[in-house]
Amino acid sequence: MPKIIFDPEKLPVEALGGEAALDPGRLAPAWLRQRFASPPDWQPEPPGESWGGRKELMPASVLLPLVQRPAGLTMLLTVRTAHLSAHAGQISFPGGRAESYDASAVATALRESEEEIGLQRRHVEVIGTLPDYITGTGYRVTPVVGLIAPPFALAADANEVAEIFEVPLQFLMDGMNHQRLSLELPEGAGQRSFYAMPYDRFFIWGATAGMLRNLFHFLRA
Repeated sequence: MPKIIFDPEKLPVEALGGEAALDPGRLAPAWLRQRFASPPDWQPEPPGESWGGRKELMPASVLLPLVQRPAGLTMLLTVRTAHLSAHAGQISFPGGRAESYDASAVATALRESEEEIGLQRRHVEVIGTLPDYITGTGYRVTPVVGLIAPPFALAADANEVAEIFEVPLQFLMDGMNHQRLSLELPEGAGQRSFYAMPYDRFFIWGATAGMLRNLFHFLRA
């Protein structure tokens, strides 16, 4: 199927996730460590964005960096540069494709975070992973969740990252901030549905919002 070009910010909001915000107690580092150490039974949400019937998927990993700020945890995110061939200008987690020398999915996420935003792995306390997320561009992405304790220094790779910012985790873990959008695919190929979580001037959508949605389900189970 040819590449589909559209502006997600111009699509109408079909619905909201609508679930209640997580109790603040579930967004504390100690509670998160315990949840990942003893995970409950839960079901991830279907990604809704995978099309094309790809049989071979490229392994990749991203880091979901939870920064421990005095006012509460924040999620660190990046804006991809506009010239990239894939996902240009979109909101992403730091991460990327696995390499043969990476010992594990966690190693991939930590290496990519060092390369993309200069986040040294010594600052990252990995507390667990979420189920792999399949993207419409043919990647099988492992989300790696880590706690980050300031102070730490960042240095964006100007070739890949245009901006680094943080969003309060409390905002992201509120179903009323999860917008459901849909797009009709050409040639009778059906419909693509995905979530968006607009925050300030940042439009978080697609795979990034999908993985955040799975984190939300995991923490609320």
